[in-house]
Amino acid sequence: MHENRVSSIIIASAITVHRELGPGLLESVYEAALYYELTKNRGLNVKRQYPFEVFYDGQPMGKGFRADLVVEDKVIIELKSVSEISRIFKKILMSYLILTDIRLGLLLNFNEVYLKDGIVRIVNNLDE
Repeated sequence: MHENRVSSIIIASAITVHRELGPGLLESVYEAALYYELTKNRGLNVKRQYPFEVFYDGQPMGKGFRADLVVEDKVIIELKSVSEISRIFKKILMSYLILTDIRLGLLLNFNEVYLKDGIVRIVNNLDE
């Protein structure tokens, strides 16, 4: 399945979760609900709190970060429940994409009245 199709399913699922739970809860609640929605109701392969190894000069540096959700090994999802998306969140997600060679990331801020206002799409390697 192409990452754009996966992305569409993720966004539809996140909107479903947001409509049910509303804004203002902890990120961990949205993570659990979105994981459930994507795996049980949509049948996607999703890794939760997935640790990624970071390499420097070909040498492992240990687990560099944990992605909130990795869907179909094609999209990294970072969940937030904050008053506004800061630039640093976007930079961090881009770093995750570069380090994993995954092309697409979604930053989802559930602390919005309408989730559509809290969706940021980050793309790595546009020239390919």
